[in-house]
Amino acid sequence: MEDDDLPRMRSDAAGQLAGESLDSYSQDELTARIHLLEAEIARVRAHFQKAAAHRKSADALFAPRETD
Repeated sequence: MEDDDLPRMRSDAAGQLAGESLDSYSQDELTARIHLLEAEIARVRAHFQKAAAHRKSADALFAPRETD
């Protein structure tokens, strides 16, 4: 496996959010938090699709050519 295929170390914001108590949040605050998290999921998915398309293009460009 190449180094590019390994996960990079990042701060685990999702893990920190998952461990936070939600008891002190109002329903309006929870709704706002849900909207913020859904927007972040959409942003990550869009970036994932962009990265996947870039990877597919690179794989096609650098794939070994078949010889007859």
